[in-house]
Amino acid sequence: MLHIETVTDPAEWNRLVDAGGGHPLQLWGWGEVKATGAWRPLRLRAVAEDGTTVGGAQVLVRRLPAPFRAFAHVPRGPFVGSDGVGTEAERSAVAQAVVEHCRREVKGIGIALEPDWDAGTNVDLPGSRPAAHTILYPSTLVLDLTKTEDELLAAAGRSTRYDIRKAARTGLDVRRVTDEAEVRAVIALYRVSAEHAGFALHDDDYYLAIHRELGEASLLVAAFEDGRPCSFVWDVLSGSTAFELYGGVDDAGRRLRANAPVKWHAVRLAAEAGARRYDMNGLLNDGISEFKKSFAQHTDELVGTLEVPFGPMFDVWDRVLPTAKKAVRRLRRG
Repeated sequence: MLHIETVTDPAEWNRLVDAGGGHPLQLWGWGEVKATGAWRPLRLRAVAEDGTTVGGAQVLVRRLPAPFRAFAHVPRGPFVGSDGVGTEAERSAVAQAVVEHCRREVKGIGIALEPDWDAGTNVDLPGSRPAAHTILYPSTLVLDLTKTEDELLAAAGRSTRYDIRKAARTGLDVRRVTDEAEVRAVIALYRVSAEHAGFALHDDDYYLAIHRELGEASLLVAAFEDGRPCSFVWDVLSGSTAFELYGGVDDAGRRLRANAPVKWHAVRLAAEAGARRYDMNGLLNDGISEFKKSFAQHTDELVGTLEVPFGPMFDVWDRVLPTAKKAVRRLRRG
């Protein structure tokens, strides 16, 4: 039997995440980023009777209008054992403890867990079911950073390898971005890229919060021409995993074919930091996904979203959600 303790110290929580092989979306800073909006983070440690930590979960709680009250989400968690996955018994015990804590303390319509576990990973979670609507993408591409650079390059497509090597020959200015003024310049580039692609963004303060709250765990890499960013990729980094959040490019970056060397530099920095995995965060049927797949000849399937309703209102909300999302998209287009 496990019991739940709430962790309130950022350094202690991040140590738990890294020691437990946790995902970057489980880091304290990510919870603080989401708290700038509609989410409230809870950091829950699952502890055995002898005081041993078995796992944990950062739960994001979103308040909903009456009569729904609240919804709980565990992004790429829980984490279990020392590798994030643990044994089936450990996974089941941690997941059950987190769900029951939220049932008692958060209440609301229910909880959705989106673990960073491979498809087919078994977990005994009474009342759970596969979700019809996911928040994070279960199909992705994960690079094995325990391989050598030569092995990783060999798995990439010919044009991707060419672009990376050309950038090295020509001295393209590709580097990590930490200065806030340059971060703001990257955000401005992201707005140009988003307008070109036709998708909406958060306001600038949201992205600045990632820079501020994640600190060293924010891995932002950009290519520069004449001192201005023209291509970037923005990752978050835990002890085990680098996870892509955003990327963008403008006309200058496309002309310089900067996307591949930028991503490759981020991959190398993640490996140097000790991460074992580089997750490109989702594969869809689009050009961005085709670019991601130019780095490896495989895909990775995660276990997906497990939802546990706390009552009948979950299904009501589940039916309302797609309609609400369509309405928001229509407003944004207008």
